Amino acid sequence: MTTLHTHTSGAATGSGDRSRPRAALPALCATQIVSWGIVYYAFPVLNPQITTATSWPTGATTAAFSLGLVVSALAGIRIGRILDRRGPRAVMTAGSAVGTTSLLIVATAPNLPVFFAGWMLAGLAMAATFYQPAFAALTRWWAPDHVRALTTVTLAGGLASTVFAPLTALLADHLTWRHTYLVLAGILAAVTIPAHTLALRAPWPDAPTSPGHTATGATEVGRSRPFLLLAATLTLSAFAMYAVVVALVPLLLERGYTTNQAAWALGLGGAGQTLGRTLYATLARRTTVTARTTILVTLGGLTTAAFAAVSGPYALLIAVSVMAGMVRGNLTLLQATAITDRWGTTHYGHLSALLAAPATTAAALAPFAGAALAVPLGGYGLLFCLLAAASMIAALIAPWTAAAVAAPRRGQSL
Repeated sequence: MTTLHTHTSGAATGSGDRSRPRAALPALCATQIVSWGIVYYAFPVLNPQITTATSWPTGATTAAFSLGLVVSALAGIRIGRILDRRGPRAVMTAGSAVGTTSLLIVATAPNLPVFFAGWMLAGLAMAATFYQPAFAALTRWWAPDHVRALTTVTLAGGLASTVFAPLTALLADHLTWRHTYLVLAGILAAVTIPAHTLALRAPWPDAPTSPGHTATGATEVGRSRPFLLLAATLTLSAFAMYAVVVALVPLLLERGYTTNQAAWALGLGGAGQTLGRTLYATLARRTTVTARTTILVTLGGLTTAAFAAVSGPYALLIAVSVMAGMVRGNLTLLQATAITDRWGTTHYGHLSALLAAPATTAAALAPFAGAALAVPLGGYGLLFCLLAAASMIAALIAPWTAAAVAAPRRGQSL
C-alpha cells in the first residue's frame, strides 16, 4: 500500500506562491455555483413544466436525470486519472463545453430517447466540472492548506440552489422550458468556459511522494480493506442522506404541514449545510480522521432518527432540519478530504473519483428507492427509521477505515 505523504512546502506540494494560481479559487467558486445551479438544480424546478408540455411521464424524465448522475459517477473514475496526470484546465474547460452541448440537446429533444441522450452527455459534464475535479485542483495547488480552499469552494457551491432555483423559476414564468434551458446553456458557456480556460493555467505541480510510493500505489489502495470499508461507509451514508432530502417534504405533508412549511424546512436545512461547512476545519484540527468520520456519520443517523421521532412543534422540526443540514455540509468536506487524510495527494483524482462513484450512484438511486420503500412501510415515518438504521450501520463500519500505514495525526490535513 502507498505510504501516506508527509507535508512539505513550496513547489513540492503546490503550496508555494509561485505555483498556486491566485485566480483559481475565486474562479472555481463562480463556476461551481453556475455549473451546479444550471446542470443540476434547474431540473427539479423545470421538470413539472417539462412533463406538462411534453406529456412524458414524470418517472421517465426523472430517470433520465438520474441516469446522468450514474454516468457522472462512472466517468469520474477515468477523469480522475487524467486530472492526476494533466491537471484541471483541459478537463474542466472541455466539461463546460460538453455541459453546454448537453443542455442544447435536452432543450431541443423531440422525444424521450434524445432527452435521455442529452442527460447522459450531461453526466460526462458533471464528472468534469462538479466538485470532484475542483477538489482535485485545490488539493494539489493548495496543499497543505487545502481544507480552507475546499471549505471556501463548497460554501460557494452551496449557493447554487439559492441563486439558480429562483432564477430558473423566474425564466420559466416568461419562457417555455425549452427556451429557459437555452438561456441557461448560454449562461453556462459564457461564465464557465472562459473561467476554466483562463484561471486554471498555472503549472500542475508534481504530487508529493514518499520513499514507499510505487507506480501501483493507486491500485493497491483501491483494493485495500480500509478503502473498501470507507467506500461502504460513505455509500450507505450518502444513500440515507439523499433519501432524507427528497423524502422530507412528503414526510411533513403526511404529518399535516403545508407545502410552504415543508419547503421552508427543507430550505433552512440547506442554510444549515452552509453553516456546517464553516465548522469543518475546527473539527478536523481536534479529531482523528476515523473519529470525525464516525462522529459525522453517527450524527447523520441521529438527525434522521429525530425526523422519525419528532412530529412537532414546527419550530423543533426546523431545528432538526438545520442540524441535519449542518451534518450534510460536513459530510461533503469529509468525503473531499478522505483520501488526502489517509493516503496523501499522489493519486487524489483517481482515488477520490473511485471513492465517490458508489456514493454518487447511491445518491442517484435514493429518491426512487425512498419513494418505493415508503409504500410497503406504510408511510414516511418508518422510512426515516430505516434510513437512520442504514446510517448507523455505516457508523459501525467507520472506525475500521483508518489507513494501515502511517495514519495521520490530528489536524494533519490542515
